[in-house]
Amino acid sequence: MRLGGLFVLGAMGATLAGCVSTGPNEGVGTMGGGRVAPTAAGALVGGVAGQSIGRGLDDRDRQRAEEAEFHALDSGRPGSPVVWSGGREGYRGEVVPGPRYRVNNYDCRDYTHRIWTGGEPQVARGTACRQDNGAWRPIS
Repeated sequence: MRLGGLFVLGAMGATLAGCVSTGPNEGVGTMGGGRVAPTAAGALVGGVAGQSIGRGLDDRDRQRAEEAEFHALDSGRPGSPVVWSGGREGYRGEVVPGPRYRVNNYDCRDYTHRIWTGGEPQVARGTACRQDNGAWRPIS
């Protein structure tokens, strides 16, 4: 009886874990048809804001960087940089997307994001996959 109770409790916990929100940006910035508008709130969940290279960016710079990430991943040509300029001198960046490929019914792309904050570029590389709600979620 005790073992059965633990099994039921574990199964309930696993079921409820699937109901947990994935983050503060979920559902923010959506347009009709479930697509996500390219804004700082919904462009790329965990983009430059979640990277160490995003440190030092103000809100305006971060928004421009995330919009560039969204544009590069959503419609950028593989190997062609999508550039952005910050509101301050020397703050700029570029996002270079790779080709699209499928992973478990999701469109995914590798990308490189370089950010200049006045000196040498800081570089982040990752892979993001497009979610059902239109957001791009980094997976590495």
